Amino acid sequence: MRITSIAIAFALLAAAPAFAKDKKTFTAEAINAATFTGKLPSDAKEHPLAVKVQVLLDRIHFSPGEIDGLFGDNVEKALVAFAEANSLPATKVLTAEIWEKLQATSSEPVLTDYTLTDKDIAGPFIDKLPVKMEDMKSLKMLGFTDVGEALAERFHMSRDLLEILNPKAKFEKAGETVTIVKLSDRKPDKAARLEIDKVRQTVKAFGKDGALLAFYPASVGSEEKPTPSGVLKVTSIHANPVYRYDPKYKFKGVESKKPFTIAGGPNNPVGAMWIGLSEKSYGIHGTSDPSRVSKSDSHGCVRLTNWDAERIAAAVKKGVEVSFIDGKQASR
Repeated sequence: MRITSIAIAFALLAAAPAFAKDKKTFTAEAINAATFTGKLPSDAKEHPLAVKVQVLLDRIHFSPGEIDGLFGDNVEKALVAFAEANSLPATKVLTAEIWEKLQATSSEPVLTDYTLTDKDIAGPFIDKLPVKMEDMKSLKMLGFTDVGEALAERFHMSRDLLEILNPKAKFEKAGETVTIVKLSDRKPDKAARLEIDKVRQTVKAFGKDGALLAFYPASVGSEEKPTPSGVLKVTSIHANPVYRYDPKYKFKGVESKKPFTIAGGPNNPVGAMWIGLSEKSYGIHGTSDPSRVSKSDSHGCVRLTNWDAERIAAAVKKGVEVSFIDGKQASR
């Protein structure tokens, strides 16, 4: 296997204030009870309702990326896609119609308790994630650095949100109870086609009938190393891929003149999943830094959170069409 690359006008919100100013009100109770009132908070982008909106979107595979309690660009993108899939006016603003549809998708609390197990504590973990790729090649695996990082990724949360919800947690012993996002066990619908928008930095999955099944924010190429154009196909799917670096790629910050490999794991340069495409060296993959998805360039490939890459991998098979568009082309 050869793997190479690697405010808001949000008219909403419930009564609780933003956690940036008062973390004591940013609790599981406030988040589970949050509702849309049509009122815009005066000064903050963070809010308990942001978590609720993000979790509800994540459960139906209209991904907001990392669940962080922020009304950011990825939430905007997911709301537009959700409105499109439900034949509602496409808008970045949460409307009464969108909120009604979104709420109807699930009545379960968005946060719940979780008790740490011996397996959670055991890892294995690495002491520190190297910054330079050359320094990663000596590691036997690119695992998580600690229990907190593993939990945050497992439940699609930012580390900050996990810690805000669990201010007294140590994440050190089995039996400790913490608050986490309650995810859905809904399996991805099988996709007949993927559409990757290089301008909007998004991935959409469509069914055989052309219906929009799922949506994911992504980092898609850069001016230095652009993503391909046209129509490709899925050629391979690999979990926990080994990353192979070739000096011909001349990645910024990599000084090695010899090829080298980096072991698999969630903190591998291409994350926990690789979906190879029919143009050599290009693919759809995960990342070691979910907070940067759709907010930074990639090395030419399509980068998503690890969990979103895994969901796409479960929805496609070899031969599935992958269309690259420039933001002006309409979905067919």
